[in-house]
Amino acid sequence: MIDDRDIAFMARAIQLAWRGRYSTHPNPRVGCVVVKEGRILGEAWHERAGEAHAEVRALSRAGPEARGSTVYVTLEPCSHFGRTPPCSRALIDAGVAHVFSATTDPNPAVSGRGIQQLREAGVRVTEGLLAQAAEKLNPGFLKRMRTGRPYVRVKVAASLDGRTAMASGESQWITGPAARQDVQRLRALSDAILTGVGTVLADDPSLTVRRAELGDIGLATEPARQPLRVIADRDARTPPEARILQGGNVQVFCSAQAFETAPAQDLAALGVGITGLGWREEGVNLGEVLDTLGELGINEVLVEAGPRLAGAFVSEDLVDEFWLYQAPIFLGSEGRPTAALPLTRMCEKIQWQVLDRRQVGDDQRLILRRQQDQPQAVR
Repeated sequence: MIDDRDIAFMARAIQLAWRGRYSTHPNPRVGCVVVKEGRILGEAWHERAGEAHAEVRALSRAGPEARGSTVYVTLEPCSHFGRTPPCSRALIDAGVAHVFSATTDPNPAVSGRGIQQLREAGVRVTEGLLAQAAEKLNPGFLKRMRTGRPYVRVKVAASLDGRTAMASGESQWITGPAARQDVQRLRALSDAILTGVGTVLADDPSLTVRRAELGDIGLATEPARQPLRVIADRDARTPPEARILQGGNVQVFCSAQAFETAPAQDLAALGVGITGLGWREEGVNLGEVLDTLGELGINEVLVEAGPRLAGAFVSEDLVDEFWLYQAPIFLGSEGRPTAALPLTRMCEKIQWQVLDRRQVGDDQRLILRRQQDQPQAVR
């Protein structure tokens, strides 16, 4: 029977797991608490891929007292050898009596096997405690394991009249310092940042996480790496001197026809990953882009692009979250829109559900999810 103490201990495990939110890629964020007679013997979170998992670290801190204990873990203990030994075996060897697992691991290498191993060894297992809260830890990992594609966030900074730039393309700065700092944190949360070559040519962005601009966010573990920078660039027009190429870790998606051209090979010579994909008249095949990023182990991708690419993600219903930073300014009716969408009738409107609304400095931040059970817009 689950009681309030069980809920409190699992809530603590979830709280711990969030401490690794910037550093576990491509592994999931996991927290673990080892308890005996109402007393916490050891607790930990997964800090970095390749290092000890949360269960192993928590058991190490508990020591011999872990025998007969109850363990609260936010994700099913792994049952296979990867870069580290299986956690299910560590729990069995430690002699724990009861394991609470918030969510089942959809990774085909685990997917119920960890739970099965524990039960076969005589360990009592209770599943699903605070499952909804635990799922929020790893939306990208869970989606990639279930569908092969990463979790997609589209970020847009816009004015009160829904403009993201002047007609000339000038856009610095629409939002204030607090919102820009918040975007840095969003980048740090992401495994990849995707943009279009138009943005590269117009703004020459670096699209990096700048540690000095993250502010004090209680980082228990420093970000493990810069996100992969991804450019949708049909004709491989990205200049070799572009700031986005500095520091490496860049992937360009061009057309199959451009893949063998000199510009593409020049980029490859700089260490840029080049992949030829299918392109249509209206743009790159975004499904292929997401499939390829999933194969690269990308869990969460942030789209920072112009209205055409942002609109394509919306039109094709590929957006899991839409992050809108709205500044208290007007840019005028000639400015560029939030998303380029070929909608002409009210019945084509795309409805969104507000997940979170808050003030960030002088700007408002909305996190939205597409409302289900509505007709999809046609491109």
